[in-house]
Amino acid sequence: MLGAIGLDEAQESAYRALVALGAAEVSDLAHRLTLPEADTERALCRLERQGLAARSSARTGRWVAAPPGVALGALLTRQRHDLEQAEATAALLAAEYRAEAAEPPVHDLVEVVTGASAVAHRFAQLRLGATEEVCALETAPPATTRGSDHDSDGDGDGDARDGTATRGVRYRAVFEREVLTVPGGIAGLSAALGREEVRVVDKVPTQLVVADRTIAMVPLTGRGAEPAALVVHASGLLESLTGLFEAVWRDALPLRLGADGAVSPEGPPGPDATDLQVLSLLLAGMTDASVAKQLELGLRTVQRRVKGLMELAGVTTRLQLGWQAYERGWVGRR
Repeated sequence: MLGAIGLDEAQESAYRALVALGAAEVSDLAHRLTLPEADTERALCRLERQGLAARSSARTGRWVAAPPGVALGALLTRQRHDLEQAEATAALLAAEYRAEAAEPPVHDLVEVVTGASAVAHRFAQLRLGATEEVCALETAPPATTRGSDHDSDGDGDGDARDGTATRGVRYRAVFEREVLTVPGGIAGLSAALGREEVRVVDKVPTQLVVADRTIAMVPLTGRGAEPAALVVHASGLLESLTGLFEAVWRDALPLRLGADGAVSPEGPPGPDATDLQVLSLLLAGMTDASVAKQLELGLRTVQRRVKGLMELAGVTTRLQLGWQAYERGWVGRR
């Protein structure tokens, strides 16, 4: 937990133990930490340089912990100052980069990134560096712009996206319909709907991520080959990729699952949350049997709910039901 202020595991353990004891001999602390005395003393010397520990003036070889509220507070204040300085420097460098990149050489408009780790790291940079919007076309399962199923920090991709929402970054994603049929696909999309705008199409032309309409990333290799991706900077190609996303987004069906799509209780009687899940999946192109399997419902239950929706909408065909669902706001484009 204290790694953010520059302490490694041994140093943090030593400080925690010293705080618990108030003061201790090196030998006692080494025994408590199950570390060699030499390693323990090195950790204490590091804590001394950080202002977290001091040698006792009363007894040689005895160490005293600095009060955490004061010592850690000072380190955190210094860390915040350093971060503010780094942010200011980053802003200046970004301004310089924009000025220099007004007419960049053609060969600087694209980058080729190879290797799973490098591709995943670059993907995370695009996503976490966005300040306004991230747009994505998603295959099922994800292809090579991710490098692997995990981000560069080792966390799951879904977790990594959460940071964009908390920073006020809009996230729009179009998934292939196959995502709805893979194990856990519905659950994953249900979680994503809390922080993303999600739509579904039969097939996306390519996996793609565009950050702030200033940089994009597309895969260069298929599954089974070493991951490689093309990073595209501001150019006609970037505009084309952005236009491709918007075209797919316009034609995709919005996905509503669970309580997120429920009709307001103040309005007229309407479908419940499960009805809307069934309706949304049917409009996404799934069969009754597939919907029943994904939602863990009986096939007859799904069919009965569809019949109830048709009666509620006053229609006799499923095509009419789809039209009425849009007209009544049960489902709709965002």
